[in-house]
Amino acid sequence: MGYADTLFDLTDRVVLVTGGSRGLGREMAFAAAACGADVVIASRDYESCVAVAAEITAATGRAALPYGVHIGRWDELDGLVDAAYERFGKVDALINNAGMSPLYDSLGAVTEKLFDAVLGLNLKGPFRLSALIGERMVATGRGSIVNVSSTGSIRPDAAIIPYAAAKAGLNALTEGLAQALGPHVRVNTLMAGPFYTDVSKHWHAESTTAAVRRHALQRVGQPAEVIGAALYLISDASSYTSAATLRVDGGIP
Repeated sequence: MGYADTLFDLTDRVVLVTGGSRGLGREMAFAAAACGADVVIASRDYESCVAVAAEITAATGRAALPYGVHIGRWDELDGLVDAAYERFGKVDALINNAGMSPLYDSLGAVTEKLFDAVLGLNLKGPFRLSALIGERMVATGRGSIVNVSSTGSIRPDAAIIPYAAAKAGLNALTEGLAQALGPHVRVNTLMAGPFYTDVSKHWHAESTTAAVRRHALQRVGQPAEVIGAALYLISDASSYTSAATLRVDGGIP
């Protein structure tokens, strides 16, 4: 193995990815397995988790555990954690990637149910899952937690206010957890900009094109372009990085 291979080596580690059955989560799960990790694929769509887990094992030879769970539901998360530890005995890295940003016609059209659901999935779930797994990581003396946030948390617009607020809370969660779980557990934010995923199918094409022209790279990201940042944060390459925010956004102004 060369130096870079050693630095990003995840052999025999276990990586749990929420929202891991599609989009950026799927890319990160595949990448972790390609670097030697066994993975837990968690999302609401169990069948998709099963399919992705089978693809990962076939492509990389690593074990992949599919698990159906609603990350926004507090009482379902103990089962996810127990299943991961029963199967693998540990979790070395947690990637809190699951999220949603429902569309709405006006501020008045935002219902309490919608608002609570957005905060539940984007903020409450990551807090609870980080607490459950983070304390076990502390007991074993190592671990990495990555909270996948959004540039919407620092550049909110009228169409994503509840989502932006939840992701801003997630940014704060990173800093607090880094202090609470340190010095042996690292917690960082991967702040994603616009990527071509399932969500992007609902974007207004002309507005998106006009918006990204103001970005330094003047384009939307491809899902695979999140991999480098994710591997950095969950591997020993980032051994002296905690409470940090790594923007992967094409250079938003």
